[in-house]
Amino acid sequence: MSNITKKVSWSSRGDELGAAGEGTPLLNGSEQPRHSRQVQLSLDYDNIENQLFLEEERRMSFTGFRCLEISRWLICGLIGLLTGLIACVIDIVVEKLAGYKYEAIKQNIERFTEVGGLSISLILWAVLNFSFVMVGSILVAFFEPVAAGSGIPQIKCYLNGVKVPRVVRLKTLVVKVCGVICSVVGGLAVGKEGPMIHSGAVVAAGVSQGRSTTLKKDLMIFEYFRRDTEKRDFVSAGAAAGVSAAFGAPVGGVLFSLEEGASFWNQMLTWRIFFASMISTFTLNFVLSIYHNNTGDLSNPGLINFGRFESENLNYNLYEIPLFIAMGAIGGVLGALFNVLNYWLTIFRIRYVHRPCLQVMEAMLVAAVTATVSFTMIYFSNDCQPLDSEHAEEYPLQLFCADGEYNSMATTFFNTPERSVRSLFHNQPGTWNPLTLGLFTLTYFFLACWTYGLAVSAGVFIPSLLIGAAWGRLCGIWLASIASIWADPGKYALIGAAAQLGGIVRMTLSLTVILVEATGNVTYGLPIMLVLLTAKIVGDYFQEGLYDIHIKLQSVPFLHWEAPATSHWLTAREVMSSPVTCLNRIEKVGTIVDVLSNTSTNHNGFPVVMQPAKLCGLILRSQLIVLLKHKVFVELAGSRLSRRKLQLKDFRDAYPRFPPIQSIHVSQDERECLMDLTEFMNPTPYTVPQETSLPRVFKLFRALGLRHLVVVDDANRVIGLVTRKDLARYHLGKYGLEELHLAQT
Repeated sequence: MSNITKKVSWSSRGDELGAAGEGTPLLNGSEQPRHSRQVQLSLDYDNIENQLFLEEERRMSFTGFRCLEISRWLICGLIGLLTGLIACVIDIVVEKLAGYKYEAIKQNIERFTEVGGLSISLILWAVLNFSFVMVGSILVAFFEPVAAGSGIPQIKCYLNGVKVPRVVRLKTLVVKVCGVICSVVGGLAVGKEGPMIHSGAVVAAGVSQGRSTTLKKDLMIFEYFRRDTEKRDFVSAGAAAGVSAAFGAPVGGVLFSLEEGASFWNQMLTWRIFFASMISTFTLNFVLSIYHNNTGDLSNPGLINFGRFESENLNYNLYEIPLFIAMGAIGGVLGALFNVLNYWLTIFRIRYVHRPCLQVMEAMLVAAVTATVSFTMIYFSNDCQPLDSEHAEEYPLQLFCADGEYNSMATTFFNTPERSVRSLFHNQPGTWNPLTLGLFTLTYFFLACWTYGLAVSAGVFIPSLLIGAAWGRLCGIWLASIASIWADPGKYALIGAAAQLGGIVRMTLSLTVILVEATGNVTYGLPIMLVLLTAKIVGDYFQEGLYDIHIKLQSVPFLHWEAPATSHWLTAREVMSSPVTCLNRIEKVGTIVDVLSNTSTNHNGFPVVMQPAKLCGLILRSQLIVLLKHKVFVELAGSRLSRRKLQLKDFRDAYPRFPPIQSIHVSQDERECLMDLTEFMNPTPYTVPQETSLPRVFKLFRALGLRHLVVVDDANRVIGLVTRKDLARYHLGKYGLEELHLAQT
């Protein structure tokens, strides 16, 4: 390994947390409870074509296959329906609770503006904020830490093939929905759109299995889909349905799943995911049309309503393209700054704010500070605008303005972030003065940076759009002051929003389509694409995207699309794990129990060999545990098989929570029995010669979604095993190829 420049660690927390006995930090910097400390396992997206699988396939008729295909479409429809309904619940509850909160504060401010004592209004605002946030944070920190954040990094890892513990459970969904309602109503610098992607993925994982392990309820349907391969495809559909519900962007949802997660893609899967996305948008529109007493009007977009960009003033010309690109570069720099600050803040949280009580206290502190900063900015602002029919503000605050005027700073702070974004996009020129927008951009930038990573369910999409819309509109005002040809600052608010969001999350293809669909105007497709591309290129020069940073901080073995560019000289022999624990085709039960009980290795895949060490198959830990549980033993060496005939259903019933080996009792007499693995092992596992280059190994592993790749010599003898962590630990850094230390898989 002399060509590798140095060894670095992805996580500066090192072994100190583990040595201290603390829980394992999660992707958002929060902590698992001590009683449930787990390592992240890999998912196996390769079908096990053993004898049981082939027998089941032979028994299945053409009608059976057609029924399976119909079931897949039905499940995707259910995923879209339920995801849309969850989005409706979140939207309606947030609208109602936020309305009550802002109305109460508004009346209080108006009463005390005349008689004095506005400090009482500030206290009321702060108390209401941190009360809601406290509830949401307690739910996350004490009941389900994996529900913190937007959930997008976790879903990216899941679709990449990493099993993040508890990420797609029903309990996670309940905490996520309640938590995001509390976070948004609590006035934090967050959005409810990001968590919809996680919610859709959880819905998909539950519906596709036909049962709930949390509720211990099995409906005995969709049993065929109880395996990682099928579950991954449905989770892709759920993530897309979440995007579709959040932004009213079904095509953007499909492209999001393609760009951000799915390692495998085909035409039928694309159609099914698009179907789930369309059903999700339709459900949301239909239910909200009933709620708004306009039944049947399906023209409403998703949770975020950017409004329609249809004004003639919003056309753009060729000479504005360089300006848009320059704004994209600004967005890339600001996004990189946001990510760097959040990176160091997350490191601090992992080291010092890892206990649930501290996490709740930090969230309450941020909520109180947010309310205080907002109130202070509004109090000292003298930006008064006339209140007329063209300025239809939701909660206009007069404060110290003259009669018939309202405080312009309150339009941005004293509102939900979604409404503030819409105001910045569509309000008439002259609605804000430059100082107001500049101060708002500065304060909200740091508030949003501080907020992301708290132990609350919240997304970063809307805060990013709001920050970008504010400085983008500021650019529009500045340009209009130079020459009248740049008349409307609304389009610059849109470009700024795209630049800021692209600079933080670094998505290009899907984000372009999402923004085009959300604005309802394809005219801006080209400038949005150029802006996002520029923001990504500039941002990547300084720092990675926000989601990738949080994945790396957890030391998750995430596989990118390609192997490092300078890694062709590395071979499979140099990157593989060895020596390998192998099992004989007919193995002693005691040996299998000892191998599975060995906590020092904790392997999950075992090559099956015939003497002398020639490969004849591969068997998984989960399969061996099911075989031991059902006592599938040969009673004496050389005797005929006398055991119950196992079927694939037995393995599917145990999926995905296979019992630990410690829970299976094997008597001393049973340890002397033998187990024939021939029928259950995968007889044709993927193998590579030991001289295969790392990029070839990487491409095979990544494209097929493998969990294990056996390395053999010229005589087909097993010499090593390539796992996900063996490939993910090589990284192209500033000093060449670097070897990284990763979490165990």
